[in-house]
Amino acid sequence: MVRKLQTLTRDLRRILGTGLVSDDAETLTSHAGDKCFANHPPEVVVRAKRTQQVSKVLAYASKVGVPVTPRGAGYGYVGGCVPLCGGIVLSVAGMQRIKEIHFEDGVAVVEPGVITGHLQSEARKRGLFYPPDPASLKDCSLGGNIATNAGGPRCLKYGVTRHYVLGLEVVLPDGEILRTGGRTHKNKTGFDLVGMFVGSEGLLGIVTEATLRLLPLPPARASLSAGFATFREAADAVQAVFKAGFLPSALEIADAFTLRSAREHCGTAIVPNGEGHLLVDLDGQTASVRAESLALQKLLRDRGALSVKRAIGEEACEALWTLRRKFSESLKATGLTKLNEDIVVPRSRVTDLARFAEKLSKRSGFPIACFGHAGDGNIHVNIMAAGYHSDTLVKSKVDKALDELFKQVLAWGGAITGEHGIGIAKKRWWPQAVSDVSQTVHQNIKAALDPKGILNPDKFVTIKRSR
Repeated sequence: MVRKLQTLTRDLRRILGTGLVSDDAETLTSHAGDKCFANHPPEVVVRAKRTQQVSKVLAYASKVGVPVTPRGAGYGYVGGCVPLCGGIVLSVAGMQRIKEIHFEDGVAVVEPGVITGHLQSEARKRGLFYPPDPASLKDCSLGGNIATNAGGPRCLKYGVTRHYVLGLEVVLPDGEILRTGGRTHKNKTGFDLVGMFVGSEGLLGIVTEATLRLLPLPPARASLSAGFATFREAADAVQAVFKAGFLPSALEIADAFTLRSAREHCGTAIVPNGEGHLLVDLDGQTASVRAESLALQKLLRDRGALSVKRAIGEEACEALWTLRRKFSESLKATGLTKLNEDIVVPRSRVTDLARFAEKLSKRSGFPIACFGHAGDGNIHVNIMAAGYHSDTLVKSKVDKALDELFKQVLAWGGAITGEHGIGIAKKRWWPQAVSDVSQTVHQNIKAALDPKGILNPDKFVTIKRSR
């Protein structure tokens, strides 16, 4: 093994130079996992700075049969960048250039290591708007967002990452460089290869450049924070908002356990009374936003809201959003292990999901916190378990509870993941989530692009790796 490691490191340093290749213990450990609980050290880490370097690594790895695991900022939640088979971790976190922001074309050309929030900030300075807003936007990279087709609260009005990817430069597993799509906002030339790579979780190729669609920056914003006596009343108010013809940019909901945890962690000042909470965001022209926010305020009160706070302008709105951004932190502060499942149900099933979670909590003995994107049915169901990492019985009970949760979600026509992806954490439920035919199609695409099975192996789509 020592000779093999020395050979691998030596070969990569010969190909790339010494500065990009590391095999010291600290570097290997820091590239062994993400925000998931799983980790496995690689044998060597390559920190690429340019597309040609990525190409050289993959060409070499394909030739000798060494596994390669792509990695961005490492802020995934399902172990998608965990190098289960060791080998090479190929980090693109250092590819951080915003090559272009073009107002007239409405595009940005970026490298995969650019932090999402940084692009949003730079676009805003030019009167442009990049809508996808994952919760970790200040830390996660655009390459990771593309790999998982990341979403966020604004998905309700603006859609997910896929809707903003116009073109890609992708290095294929054999080292070939593919350019697909472009900078036009419409393009129907051949198959949708852009769509194939977005959400592929690093199994088909490594994105080294993306051309992203930007929108005009809405000049005005309003937020409303409403407390309800029960979660059901909050969920019913969601349907009332849509029936009245409103399309908010974001519509977030939270349940009783989430709110209680926030009160204990953050104090009662920012948490409204009640056991259900709605946070509604509007954007657009100043006059229309003011008028719509007043009308929505009245609607929420008429629907039985215990309180409604209304904010106008970026700073005031962000103050209301402080509570929403504190939910995960507050749940972790309980001292319990927070197991976040980003399931999606049809919007009409949000109340049913909350009822199911209450019953599942009683059956399993674990508190369950539900909060998230009520507007598109993507609710984060968090099983809160004491001793999850130290007690095998607890882990077994959690797995049983997850079996029940995913079975019910799929029975309703939902999905086991809406944002985070499959990775390692949801691999066990992948066969239940898609049909046999769909699995075969995935396998065929993987085999066509990665016949040696070197790229991010042992994840949810696998083929026999030849070495």
